[in-house]
Amino acid sequence: MPPMRAPRLAPALPCLLAAGALLGGCGGDSGTNESTATALAGSRPAPPKSAFPTVAGRTLRQVLKAADGPAESVISPAATVFYPGENRYPFGVFDRDEEEIPDAEVALYMAKVPRPKSGAKSRSGSRGQTAKALTQALDQPARGPFPAAIESLAVKPAFRAKATEEGPDAASVVYSTQLSLPSEGEWRIAAILKEDGELRGTLLPSAVVGEFTRIPEPGQRAPVIHTPTAQDVGGELSKVTTRIPPDSQNEVDYAEALGKEPIVLLFATPEFCQSRVCGPVVDVAEQAKQEYGDKAAFIHMEIYNDNDPAKGVRPQVRTFRLPSEPYLFAIDRQGVVRDTVEGAFGLKLMHEAADKAIAR
Repeated sequence: MPPMRAPRLAPALPCLLAAGALLGGCGGDSGTNESTATALAGSRPAPPKSAFPTVAGRTLRQVLKAADGPAESVISPAATVFYPGENRYPFGVFDRDEEEIPDAEVALYMAKVPRPKSGAKSRSGSRGQTAKALTQALDQPARGPFPAAIESLAVKPAFRAKATEEGPDAASVVYSTQLSLPSEGEWRIAAILKEDGELRGTLLPSAVVGEFTRIPEPGQRAPVIHTPTAQDVGGELSKVTTRIPPDSQNEVDYAEALGKEPIVLLFATPEFCQSRVCGPVVDVAEQAKQEYGDKAAFIHMEIYNDNDPAKGVRPQVRTFRLPSEPYLFAIDRQGVVRDTVEGAFGLKLMHEAADKAIAR
């Protein structure tokens, strides 16, 4: 298994649906409207494609030159796993002082990195092509624009962790768009965003399609693992969750629920997450657990042995072959994966995933 490498930041939603669709299948209690309002607060739909340069036969380099200059903002991708076809691409946007920018207008573009000639060796590590090939990608036909929507990570006050409530670095939103990646291999990514009324461009790390092939995908049976419960540790919850206060997603052993009831399994480590989103994501799952009640088993699985990064990742993480976190799996009562989400997400995407597990 490759080493765990948490993304710098995580995701948002491709687009916003009607508020009434948010809690489909979750019951009609008095909390529904409040949950819908929470999920939509701070969220924004993707801007129109017309707000960004058209590719119109341009190369990726020409798209960047069509902007007014280089971007001052920093865009931090939050996904590692990509497959041929449609892919959710989440990211965060920050200023040079690493302060979050929660309301930027951004669109992504991409171009295929040419494969190196036979015998050529990569200078950029096992994930990347040669430096020459990466440069050549700028002169390949560009695809795009792919405008990004913004999704709030907000939850009701009762479900906010201490780090989310008081931590100055906790993310409040995530951005995401849907990238259509036609084939395996490496794709160079660029972004155009609006800054002070001007269009600014920047290059992002590549997306490598088909690198990770052993992570459970929708339609496949979920692997069997045991997840520690509060009972297993004698009520010493710091052994099963790094969230403060402890979340309640440790009441059920995954192995006992698998094949018997829907499961929403979240791999995340609020204390040690390098992406500023693990805490808010566990908050989102904690609120959803209360909203869904006994319709699904919500399980939070920490990443590191003894909650110590120096001791490596837990065997449960290795079984699922995860290269990053947070990572969500929605599993139906037959034990089949129905949805996966890499990176951060808000209540809307959480409900969409959970509903897919419950519907079967």
